[in-house]
Amino acid sequence: MMYHRAMHCRTLAGFVLALLLAGAIPNAFGAELTGSVNPNEAWRLASGNGDIAIYSRPHPGSPLNEFKAIGAIDAPTYAVHAVIDDFLNYPKFMPCTTECRLIKREDDSIVGYQRLSPKICADRDYTLRVWKKAWPASDGFVFMSYWTTANELGPSEKKGIVRVKICNGGWLLEPDGATKTRASYSVYTDAGGMIPAFIANRTSQVGISRLFAAIRKQVKNPKYAARQF
Repeated sequence: MMYHRAMHCRTLAGFVLALLLAGAIPNAFGAELTGSVNPNEAWRLASGNGDIAIYSRPHPGSPLNEFKAIGAIDAPTYAVHAVIDDFLNYPKFMPCTTECRLIKREDDSIVGYQRLSPKICADRDYTLRVWKKAWPASDGFVFMSYWTTANELGPSEKKGIVRVKICNGGWLLEPDGATKTRASYSVYTDAGGMIPAFIANRTSQVGISRLFAAIRKQVKNPKYAARQF
């Protein structure tokens, strides 16, 4: 039972992410946020169906894997971008998200805080710094974002809330025609918890699937259709 609760918390804290968008992505991270998977870079298919393919690879110096997911979303890129950008409303549509707070807006990035309440284990929280860029494509716009932990810029740790120390990742949203999006999601995270790495890696795949499902459901809200880039 203890393992089950820890796995659930790691999954939620790892993948229900505060995806604030602003500025330009550092070049060092842009190479990772591609819409393709190269097996020569040690990526292997972890799970896949008609809706989403999830890949994993070892992370240097850690038993936890990096993950990349590629899936179709039945909406144009600007609408998917609007959902991901709707950070302050995450508590309304992202599972177990309790609090989202804008810390500050800078020239090249935005900093935001998020707290999760899985209910079956201690709350998790973290502060992220997020960069983004966008450019036109033949059928719309491509959107790219990257985030990394910036806990030193957010609230201090609180008793009873587990602070997530590592959470790095990004989105690439590419038009697949004028009304669909090819979404690529990359993440490496460690939300804490003394559980075997092989269990944490397996349950992370479930977390990614839930993230895609939440976005696919939310993007059907008509308000996002009007929020063109």
